[in-house]
Amino acid sequence: MWLSEIMLQQTRVEAVKPYYGRFLLELPTIGALAEADEEQLYKLWQGLGYYSRARNLQKAARIIMREHGGVFPNEYGRILSLPGIGPYTAGAIASICFDMPVPAVDGNVLRVIARIESVKEDVALPAVKKAVTDALARIYPKKDCGDFTQGLMELGATVCVPNGKPKCGECPLMDICKSFQNGLTGEIPVKRPPKARKRENITVLLLDCGGKLAVRKRGEKGLLAGLWEFPNHAGRLTGEQALSLAEKWGAGPEKIQEAVEKTHIFTHIEWKMKFYLIFCKNKPKLFEWAAAEELRERHAIPAAFQPPDLHF
Repeated sequence: MWLSEIMLQQTRVEAVKPYYGRFLLELPTIGALAEADEEQLYKLWQGLGYYSRARNLQKAARIIMREHGGVFPNEYGRILSLPGIGPYTAGAIASICFDMPVPAVDGNVLRVIARIESVKEDVALPAVKKAVTDALARIYPKKDCGDFTQGLMELGATVCVPNGKPKCGECPLMDICKSFQNGLTGEIPVKRPPKARKRENITVLLLDCGGKLAVRKRGEKGLLAGLWEFPNHAGRLTGEQALSLAEKWGAGPEKIQEAVEKTHIFTHIEWKMKFYLIFCKNKPKLFEWAAAEELRERHAIPAAFQPPDLHF
């Protein structure tokens, strides 16, 4: 369950399913995850995004091996202390796996409780989420805690739905729901509008020398840290400028192919990306050079850096 909860953070269930099975085939135990090569880990995660989740997953596995004898801890405080695990994930694991009376308040549960109690404050505020968590903790059952947790989650996912009109006529809590009784289900939960994403222009150069493409690793900090990327430049370059940059890198550009464009959206940033395919005669040591098959097998290229007609 730990793996599935981490994968499902900010990712849809249908998108996670194939990754979950493949991940467990390659790394079936906590020990295997702890010892996995970083490149193998990133390759298994490629396409899921939010790669810090994978890094924290491995950090947690190493702590479990070192401090807990390879056995996942069964105390809420120790679960919460693991990298990448916050109050919701810790609560879900504690209640569902270990039958502990600990709430797991995700967006679905928050919406259900906000409507039942007719909460007029913004549910995105940490204080509101904490108040809901504390209130639930006081009424949690002493046994069958996992059923209670999953029941609330399922209610929010299928009846008190996130998008569209809630199915109040099917809700077993209709009689105690203050929002339903007062005709406020369309107004609650209250959510502030999201902040506008920052927009950045990125020009990506696909340098092809003898059928091999130039790649390099990103830095260890920041967005997509530690992953592979194609050489790129902040800003929007013309074809002539892209050729000049390739020449500066020592690639000896000979021919450039018309650019393709795409938009890649992160949580807080939107990249407007322009790709140039440039055929070169040199392979400067500034980069690593890999054929398409090598990219598929060894290098985790984030979805952001994959042009619309190439997939690795």
